[in-house]
Amino acid sequence: MTAGRHVAEDLLRELAPQVLGTLVRRYGVFDACEDAVQEALLAAALQWPGTGVPDNPRGWLVTVASRKLVDQIRSDSARRRREDTLTLATPQAALLSHAADDVPDADRDDSLALLFLCCHRALSPASRIALTLRAVGGLTTAQIAAAFLVPETTMAQRISRAKQTLNSSGAPLSVPEGTDLTERLAEVRHVLYLVFNEGYSTTGGTEGTGPTAPELSDEAIRLTRMLHRSKPDDTETAGLLALMLLTDARRPARTGPSGELVPLTDQDRGRWDRRAIAEGVDLISRTLPLGRVGPYQLQAAIAAVHDEAEDTGATDWPQILALYEILEQFGPNPMVTLNRAVAVAMVHGPAAGLALITELETDSRTARHHRLLATRAHLLELLGEHEAAAASYREAARRTTSTPERRHLTARAHRLEVRA
Repeated sequence: MTAGRHVAEDLLRELAPQVLGTLVRRYGVFDACEDAVQEALLAAALQWPGTGVPDNPRGWLVTVASRKLVDQIRSDSARRRREDTLTLATPQAALLSHAADDVPDADRDDSLALLFLCCHRALSPASRIALTLRAVGGLTTAQIAAAFLVPETTMAQRISRAKQTLNSSGAPLSVPEGTDLTERLAEVRHVLYLVFNEGYSTTGGTEGTGPTAPELSDEAIRLTRMLHRSKPDDTETAGLLALMLLTDARRPARTGPSGELVPLTDQDRGRWDRRAIAEGVDLISRTLPLGRVGPYQLQAAIAAVHDEAEDTGATDWPQILALYEILEQFGPNPMVTLNRAVAVAMVHGPAAGLALITELETDSRTARHHRLLATRAHLLELLGEHEAAAASYREAARRTTSTPERRHLTARAHRLEVRA
C-alpha cells in the first residue's frame, strides 16, 4: 500500500465522525445518515488516491454524503414521507449539487456531540460500545465483531438496533450542559474505559489470538484524547487518558514470542513505551492538584507508580496500597479490593493478603471469578503452599473465557505440580 493511500485512509477515519455529525445535525435520521456517510467514504477511498485529496475534504464528503442520502430516500418508496421532510428542511440545490469543497458549516466539528449521542442512556452498555466504535471510531462492523468474538451478523443487528433506538428516542445531537453534562460525561468516560479494557485485556481471546485487541485500545485512546481536548478542565477525563497511556505503554512486553501472556512481574521493562509513560506521568502529575480527585485519577496514579519503578523489587508498594485505600472510598468494588489484597500482601505479607481474599469469597460478584482464584493462587505460591496454589491456578484456568489466559494459568499450575 502506498504512503498516499495510508494518508488518505487516516484522513478518512478522522473525518468520518465529523461528517456523520454534520448530517445527523442537519437531517436527524441516524441510520440513513450513517449509511450515506459510509458510501461517501467508499467513494473517497476509491477516488482520492488517483485524483488527490480535495482542498476541503470534509466539505467534499458532506456534499457527497448528502447526495447519497437523498438517493437512498428516493430509491425506497417506503421512505417517501422522510424524503418530503428532508426536502422541506433543506434547499433542493444544496442536496443535489455536485461535490464541492465549499459547503456551509462543513467546518463545524460535531464529533464530540456524536460521541455523546452514541453513549446515550437510552442504549444498553453493549450497544453504546458498538455504536461508538462504528460511528465515531470508524471501525467496520466486521472489525468490531472480531474484537468481541461474535458473528458479524450479530454485531450488525446490535448496531442496527442501536441506531433505531436513537431514531425513536428523538435524542438531539448536542453536547449537554450543566448537571446533565456531568452525568453524561461520566457515561462517555465509562464507555471509553470499557473499550480500552477490552482491547488491553480481551475477555474472549481464542486459540491463535493474543490476550490483547490493539485496535480497540488504540481507538479508546484516540477518542479519549478528543474528549480531553474538548474538555481540558475535566480532571477525570485527564485521569482516564493518563491511565490508558500508562497501562498501554506496557503492551509491547505483555506477550512473549509465541503470543503467551507475560504477567507484570515478569515483563521486560525495557520494551515498555517510555514516551507514553512520560506523557501519562506528566498528565496525571499536572491533573491531581487541580481539583477533586476521582477514581480514574487514582488508577492513573497507581499505574504511574508501577511504570516508574525500575523493576518489581523497586515498586513503591506502600504508596500503591495507600492509593487503593483511597480508591475504595469511592464505593464498594470487589475488583479494587482484590487489587488492594495484592498490595497488602506486598507490604504486610501474603497471609494478610489472603485474609482479604477470604472476605471476597463471600461476595457473589467475585466468589467464582477466575481473577480471585488466580490471585489466591499467587499468594499461596508466595507462602510456599505449592499444592494448594496449583489447584487454585487449575480452577482459575477452568473458569476464564480467554484461551491465552487459560494457557498461562495452566502453565503456572503445571510448574508448581512439577516442583512439588
